[in-house]
Amino acid sequence: MRLLLVPLVSFSVAIAVPAVSAQAAPAAYIAAAVADAGRPAEDTARDAARKPAEMLAFAKVKPGDTVLELLPGKGYFTRILSKTVGPKGHVYAVAPGGPMGAGAAAIAANPAYANVSVIGLEPAATQALPTLDMVFTAQNYHDTHLSRLKLDVPALDKLWLSKLKPGGVLLVIDHAALPGAPVTETADKLHRIDPAAAKAEITAAGFVYDGKLDVLRNPADPRNILVFDPSIRGKTDQFVFRFKKPG
Repeated sequence: MRLLLVPLVSFSVAIAVPAVSAQAAPAAYIAAAVADAGRPAEDTARDAARKPAEMLAFAKVKPGDTVLELLPGKGYFTRILSKTVGPKGHVYAVAPGGPMGAGAAAIAANPAYANVSVIGLEPAATQALPTLDMVFTAQNYHDTHLSRLKLDVPALDKLWLSKLKPGGVLLVIDHAALPGAPVTETADKLHRIDPAAAKAEITAAGFVYDGKLDVLRNPADPRNILVFDPSIRGKTDQFVFRFKKPG
């Protein structure tokens, strides 16, 4: 009996936290969002590397969802999320004011993306939001650790948890640093984070790890150089982790 127990337990763990290297074709509403004619050419040119359909399918985002997108940059995912959740859903883009938030502000001002709103970085802005189905952050969870922002990241993780509905999803895509690399140092100098450190921090806030997607991994990336270095830009080793709020 003892001989049978170990493989059975291992099998159940594998189901609980799956590592996915490929997925079935995305739902039609995700495919349509990626094919949106309003997306800039510079965004669509990056689709082969960023695999947006696979990311949203893994995140399980769907029409009608209310999504918080952290630091959307120029809005690569903002437009896709907007079209995926549709007119009955909403995307709240958390962005700073000034040039760093200009991309999200321009999208929110476009009638084609009327379900997008921009809110500030301060926790009170997130606290005032309605219940969320998803928190989505692509290539910028590490930015919460930038020393100049002075954010309380554990408190921020707990705030997201409190705003999500039971079973709601946190999807984190980010550039991988070397195992054990100091989090603030790699954020400031390399714009990366150790995947294990990110997972430990997020689960410590109360999230449940729900699996990973490996389609953005690149073992050729040394993981100790700046992500904007010409030798690796657009080809970094990236991890994709999905977490859930219990319940």
